[in-house]
Amino acid sequence: MPIYLDHHSTTPCDPRVVDAMAPYWTREFGNAASRTHAFGWRAEEAVEAAREEVARLIGADPREIVFTSGATESNNLALLGVARANRERGDHIISCQTEHRSVLDPLAALEQEGFRVTRLAVDAEGLVDVDDLRAALDGRTILVSVMHVNNEIGVVQPLPEIARVTREHGALFHTDAAQSVGKLRVDVDRLGVDLLSLTAHKLYGPKGMGALYVRRRRPVLRVAPILYGGGHERGMRSGTLPVALCVGLGRACQIAGQEWETDAKRVLLLRDRLWQRLSTELDEVWLNGHPENRVAGNLNLSFIGVEAQALLVALPEVALSSGSACTSAQPQPSHVIRALGRGGARALGAVRFGIGRANTEAEIDAVAELLVEQVERLRAMSPLWHEPARAPSRS
Repeated sequence: MPIYLDHHSTTPCDPRVVDAMAPYWTREFGNAASRTHAFGWRAEEAVEAAREEVARLIGADPREIVFTSGATESNNLALLGVARANRERGDHIISCQTEHRSVLDPLAALEQEGFRVTRLAVDAEGLVDVDDLRAALDGRTILVSVMHVNNEIGVVQPLPEIARVTREHGALFHTDAAQSVGKLRVDVDRLGVDLLSLTAHKLYGPKGMGALYVRRRRPVLRVAPILYGGGHERGMRSGTLPVALCVGLGRACQIAGQEWETDAKRVLLLRDRLWQRLSTELDEVWLNGHPENRVAGNLNLSFIGVEAQALLVALPEVALSSGSACTSAQPQPSHVIRALGRGGARALGAVRFGIGRANTEAEIDAVAELLVEQVERLRAMSPLWHEPARAPSRS
């Protein structure tokens, strides 16, 4: 198997999570909505125990956790649900150019419904300017949505500052925290968010399971459902809950709460080891995103003179990506890298490294050696690399 360095795309399911889910595929198969017999009662108990673990990890009340199929559904429910339920209050939504497609696409759909959408630019390191947000807010702004950690460049946005400005203008604040929950300390009160999306498969849980945090404290936060048929999850998300997956998300959150700091320190050392090797052994390697204000396991690099797709093809021994897995089939450069003002060769040469819990120093050293070899080989064949106009410095 290739060395896996694509943990922003998905993470392997922790064996402890698999063990926790096992009984709920066969022996404990009840429907959590069945209130008339023991099978349903036990399923409901398991679901509510999992809800408590999710809430504990992010500092929420269990009643504020709505189970979904993943962060994509959570983001859609937050954006579409809040906009449609609060249309009499306003018609304006603010987000960011570097958001995931599961935010950008619902925003485009809301524009078709007559909502106004402002997409804030970011600076050269990927951060939102809070003054730009302040200038964009108006009396009809009902929602601001800015992701916590970017899925491509790993940059951590200043959510408490964004929340403070948003609250001053009476708007609601949502964040896509798919890439931060389980990797950073995430506390909904400290961050100041009203809604928060997360997913299990980014924190060593099962695919197909996620949650949306919806603040309960007054004033009441109204969210219109986007799925109908049964009124599950307090009417916000109809559908029979997958008990095994709920249990898996709960166990993954429990493990993350106990181990994320240890994981983060170890992963940071591996990331810095890889960056040190590549930046000293290769010329013209550029770091995309803020050098310090980023999640520990992320490294996004542009190899000038080499197209990312060619490099990935040349490295079957390593699982990497050139951007979000949701857009990996699209040949154009990443919209995130372009939003940094990095056009041309730098955008085409961007590769995302996602280091995770099981990676080792030996794997990092092996990847560095392979990368140096293949970058030098591809550059030797590239007429662009031999042009004298290359930038002389490294970020």
